[in-house]
Amino acid sequence: MEEHLTHPDGIVVTPQKHCGTGVLTLGGSSGRIDDGRARVFAEHGALAMSIRWFGGEGQPQGPRLIPLETFTTALDRLAPHCDRLVVAGTSFGAEAALLTAAYDERVSAAIGFAPSNVAWSYIDPDDTQVSHWTWDDEPVPAAPFDTSWQPDTDPPAFVGGYRRSLAAADPETVAAATIPVEHIDDVLLVAGGDDHVWPAVDFSAAIAERRRAHGRDTTVVTLPAAGHRTVLPGESVINAGMALQRGGTEQADRALGEQAWPAVRDILRLPARG
Repeated sequence: MEEHLTHPDGIVVTPQKHCGTGVLTLGGSSGRIDDGRARVFAEHGALAMSIRWFGGEGQPQGPRLIPLETFTTALDRLAPHCDRLVVAGTSFGAEAALLTAAYDERVSAAIGFAPSNVAWSYIDPDDTQVSHWTWDDEPVPAAPFDTSWQPDTDPPAFVGGYRRSLAAADPETVAAATIPVEHIDDVLLVAGGDDHVWPAVDFSAAIAERRRAHGRDTTVVTLPAAGHRTVLPGESVINAGMALQRGGTEQADRALGEQAWPAVRDILRLPARG
């Protein structure tokens, strides 16, 4: 059963047999509703929800100073019906997923598809920068983007810009922007080695290292040939968002999805099918 939401726009998909897990799944820089992934999760037993987190009525038109309460309020809807809450996201949505899971004690686990280990800044038209996120009306510390870097391809590949921005940033600024992933009980990271958007494999390794330093294990699934977008079994290829190089191929992105699926099932505690 599907329920379509307003304020914000979104969808809740109720499984035929609920396994007890509620999952909020978030799209990336396109701001789209991740309805296809929500349907896949629900098909296998999770109560699944996805919302538009920018670009809708009354919302910022870009990923700029987005209140993380946008996501905790969405979880309020799932919580009464679930034994366990998980937040999943892709790219900028993975930033949101990891931050929400770190800040909201109700969340048991996070899944980051092409994740970042830091919160990033949004560049305004006048080249000033503000955080992607706020919490309790205060900007979340964010890593600045080096605006002197320019892509040399069309469509652009931004992976070099993200690497250069972290290398050029003040170490204290990067430390403050680093997501406190040690506060999350369980984390699954899925990343392609041919990601042309940002170095998601390197970011995943940094997340796992930070958690290791705090005595926490992390499941990391990578595939060298895959790009920025993982395609899980049963999903269609997404063509939303700005024109840019994402890397990989449909075959490799689907292979990464197949490789990651057992770990996705485990972290969502989806029942095995006979």
